[in-house]
Amino acid sequence: MTFAQLIQLLPKVVKYNLKIIFAGKFFWFLLAALAFFGYFMFQSAWNRTETNEGLIYQLLMFPCVLLIFYPAVFGIQNDEDNRILEILFGIPDYKYKVWGVRLFMIYVAIFFILILFSYIATLLLYPVNPFEMAFQLMFPILFIGNLAFMLSTITRSGNGTAVIMIILCILILIFSNTNMIERTFWNIMLNPFSIPYNFHPMIWQSIIIKSRIFLLSGSLIFMMIGLLNLQRREKFV
Repeated sequence: MTFAQLIQLLPKVVKYNLKIIFAGKFFWFLLAALAFFGYFMFQSAWNRTETNEGLIYQLLMFPCVLLIFYPAVFGIQNDEDNRILEILFGIPDYKYKVWGVRLFMIYVAIFFILILFSYIATLLLYPVNPFEMAFQLMFPILFIGNLAFMLSTITRSGNGTAVIMIILCILILIFSNTNMIERTFWNIMLNPFSIPYNFHPMIWQSIIIKSRIFLLSGSLIFMMIGLLNLQRREKFV
């Protein structure tokens, strides 16, 4: 295959994989995320909450989780439901050629959606840098998304993974508000735009950097475990 033929084929491959990943249901998750974000902004304005970049980050966190939830949790099950799992497992280096590309496309799509949401927040609530906001939000999204992907390769069930992820997210929210974790880099929901009172800016910056390294490292570990699990074909086919 020549390079020109590859370029012509690429849009069709991207379109086909996005169709399989989102399975026509992602649109409803997108609408739900937008609806929740709009509701949260309305509540903040109605209650006259102090508005800043930290608040916008908090308002976007839940819609972010909704955006990554469906493609990461139900991706493997969608392959099985569309009866293409056996075909995909016949491709050499399946883990790199198929799901590696799919995960990349999922996160690129969510990144641009977050830029759009941040721009809406700028117009309606408070001016923020949409690219910086989307970039910072991608760290917890990568962590949660790859964790869900890894669990889906273990349970091999979208519904089972969904239940586990809901429980884990609730636990993350609970522990994120404890004094022991709230202001440390172990806090998955750490808000980089909200500097705690009486905290030295240099110390806070160091915590943010460590937090992003922790989230990125965890994301890579979860992704590699998930991709390696896909090599155990006998458990899927």
